[in-house]
Amino acid sequence: GLFIAMMLSLLFLVLLRFTAGVLFWIFIFGVIGIIGYGIWHCYWEYDHLKGIPGSDLTVYDIGFQTDFKVYLQLRQTWLAFMIILCGVEVIIILMLIFLRNRIRIAIALLKEGSRAIGYIMSTLFYPIVTFLLIAICISYWAVTAVFLATSGEPVYKVMANQTLCKYANLTCDPETFNTTNVTKLCPGAQCTFAFYGGESLYHKYIFIFQLANAFVFLWLVNFAIALGQCTLAGAFASYYWAYRKPADIPLWPLFSSFGRAIRYHTGSLAFGALILAIVQLIRVILEYLDHKLKGTQNSFTRFLLCCLKCCFWCLEKFLKFINRNAYIMIAIYGKNFCTSAKEAFFLLMRNVVRVAVLDKVTDFLLFLGKILVAGGVGVLAFFFFTQRIPVFAQEVPVLNYYWVPLLTVIIGSYLVAHGFFSVYAMCVDTLFLCFCEDLERNDGSTAKPYFMSASLHRILGKKKLSPKKA
Repeated sequence: GLFIAMMLSLLFLVLLRFTAGVLFWIFIFGVIGIIGYGIWHCYWEYDHLKGIPGSDLTVYDIGFQTDFKVYLQLRQTWLAFMIILCGVEVIIILMLIFLRNRIRIAIALLKEGSRAIGYIMSTLFYPIVTFLLIAICISYWAVTAVFLATSGEPVYKVMANQTLCKYANLTCDPETFNTTNVTKLCPGAQCTFAFYGGESLYHKYIFIFQLANAFVFLWLVNFAIALGQCTLAGAFASYYWAYRKPADIPLWPLFSSFGRAIRYHTGSLAFGALILAIVQLIRVILEYLDHKLKGTQNSFTRFLLCCLKCCFWCLEKFLKFINRNAYIMIAIYGKNFCTSAKEAFFLLMRNVVRVAVLDKVTDFLLFLGKILVAGGVGVLAFFFFTQRIPVFAQEVPVLNYYWVPLLTVIIGSYLVAHGFFSVYAMCVDTLFLCFCEDLERNDGSTAKPYFMSASLHRILGKKKLSPKKA
C-alpha cells in the first residue's frame, strides 16, 4: 500500500505539469456553479412561499427558536440566503477578474515546480533523511527522559485499604516487610513499588532537567527540519538560476546544497531553530499549567491562559513562515539568519497579493493530491481485504474486521503523500522567491537577463530588451 502511495504521489506530481491549471479552473467553475444553483434554489423557495400564511413574518417576530426548520418557513430567511450567496458569487467573480494574471503566474510556478522536480528527482527522497534525523532526536529525548525519571532510588509504599489500615501509603522496605507487624495489623497489605525519587538537591530539580531535555529535543527537531528546508531550497534555487535549463544545473545539486548548508549555514539554521524552540517550549509550559489549573474555578486565570495559548500559537505559525522563507534566502545568498529573514519578509510584503494567491492555489492542489492518493490506495486496499480482486483471493487471509488495517493503510498513504508534496511545496516557495528576486534585480536586457522560464515570460508580457534600449 505504501509503495502504491509513492507511485501515485509521483504520478500526481508529474501530471501537475500538464493539469495544474485545468484542475484549478475546474474547481473554481464548479464552486461558481454550485453557488449559482444555491442562488436559484433560494429564489425558488422564496417565490414558492409567497401567499402561504405566516411566511411573511420576520425573524424578529418569531424570536429565537431551537428548531431551525421554523426559520426555513419564512420568506425572509431565503431572501437573506440569496443575498449572501449573490454577494459571495460577485466577490469570487471579481477576484477572478482582477487576479487572473496572478492566478496564471501561480499556476505557471506550479508547473515549473513539477519540471524542477523532474530534473532533480533525488529531492523527493530527501524527506527520508529528515525522518531519520527526527527519529534519532526522538530516541535521544526518550532515552534521556527515561534515565532522568529513573535516576533516583526506588520508593516502595504499603498498598492496603486506607479505611482499615493506618499504614496505608507509608513507605516500606520490601526485604523486611514480611517481618513487621504491618502484615498482622493489615491483612492482605503489600509493599509495592511506587516511583523513583530521593531527597537530594538533584532529585528536587528533576522536573527542571526534564524541561531542559524537552527544550533540547525541540531545538534538535527544528534544526533537522531547517536543514532539510535549506538543502531543498538550495537545490531548487540552483535550478531557477540556471540560465539554460537543464544544461547549467550543477551535477549533484542536492548533495552540493546539503554540503553548503552543513559547512556554512549551521549557525543560522541553529539560531532560527532556537527561536522557534523557545516559543514551542512556552506553549508546552502553558499547556501544562492549563492541565494543572483545569479543576480550579478561577475563570479569569483560564481566560488569560486561553489568550496566551492563542497568541503563542499564532506566533509559532508566523515564525515558521518567516523561518521557512529565511532559509530559502540563506540558501540563495548565504547571508546570516536575521538579514535573510528581513529581506525575505520585505520581499514577500512587496508581493503580498501574489503570495496569497500562490499559497491558496498550492494548498488546494496539494490537498487534492493527498486526498486522491489516500482515497485511491484506500479503494484498492478495500477490494484487497474483501477479496474482491481474483488475483489476490488466495493470498489474503479472511478478516472479520478489516477497518483497522484499512484505516492504517489510508493514514500511512496520506503521510507518504504528505512527505512527497512537502518537497513540492518547498520547491514552489523557492521558485516564487527566486521569481520575485528575478523581477526586481533584472530587466530582461543583455546585461541583466531574466532567468525565469518562457511561460512566465509570456504571462508577464516581458520581452528581452535590445542592447540599444538597454
